[in-house]
Amino acid sequence: MGYRHIPVMVEEVIDYLHCSPGKTYVDGTLGGGGHAEAILRAVVPDGWVIGIDRDPDAVACARESLRKFKPNIKIFHDNFTHLPQILSRASTRGVDGILLDLGVSLYQLGGSGRGFSFMRNEPLDMRMNPEDGKTAEAIVNELSEKELSDLMVRYGEERWAGRIARAIVRTRRQERIRSTLQLADIVKAAIPGKHRPRRINPATRTFQALRIAVNEELDGLKIFLEHAVDLLNPKGRLCVISFHSLEDRIVKRHFKALALGCECPAHIPVCVCGKKPRVRILTKRPVRPGAVEVTANPMARSAKLRAVERLGGEAL
Repeated sequence: MGYRHIPVMVEEVIDYLHCSPGKTYVDGTLGGGGHAEAILRAVVPDGWVIGIDRDPDAVACARESLRKFKPNIKIFHDNFTHLPQILSRASTRGVDGILLDLGVSLYQLGGSGRGFSFMRNEPLDMRMNPEDGKTAEAIVNELSEKELSDLMVRYGEERWAGRIARAIVRTRRQERIRSTLQLADIVKAAIPGKHRPRRINPATRTFQALRIAVNEELDGLKIFLEHAVDLLNPKGRLCVISFHSLEDRIVKRHFKALALGCECPAHIPVCVCGKKPRVRILTKRPVRPGAVEVTANPMARSAKLRAVERLGGEAL
């Protein structure tokens, strides 16, 4: 299967990033290059895009699909958490917009062979970059029962985390858990039949939790958000598309804090910290894809887009 990823809310992204000729943008989750191509079409002939992805297959695909824009794009196989260093390597001080699309690609789910999906029998890997860190197999077979349970609660909001963790530990005493279907069967059997979710596969939350843990997704998002606004030019915009409540909550709270500025405790009537608002929130509520897009691409149904615009000041 070739690298496939259908970009969500492309028109909304172009609108909220305020893409226009001659400007510079970052696509921190390049994927198959769908968003990047739309941005490039809006900024040529003099603008350009810095594309980043931690998945080497995505980078290879984007280099091919975007080769006609080669003079206007620089592609990096890296993690968006390293954006300050990447901009330095690209000889860029500040940019006019940054996009993150935090969704998992169709390719990763169906063609990577890395065990992202419980619908296929694949090795329990789940690493977006196959050269990074521990695999899901290592986590499942090495963490204690309590650590597994806590992980599923924290990253998957799994009601039956305790039962699932006990079942995993019981199984691995007999044999190492190596495949996606093996794990999915363990999870399903651990959840009482009458309480198994009807709308989603019983293993959905467990697989989500493992993928987040393997790739350190939430910690990476927090690290990125800490410095992203400082990398924007004045009136530059930051746009983040999330796909589950844990990500969206982090983005919402961080944007609100940046827009508020002041960090004084609520009981202090007069600001003493002197901090000013750093952004203007452009999306009072998250932007959702329309019915037509969801029909054409069901994976878009849970997408939420939030955007802010940097106020005055200089980029780093």
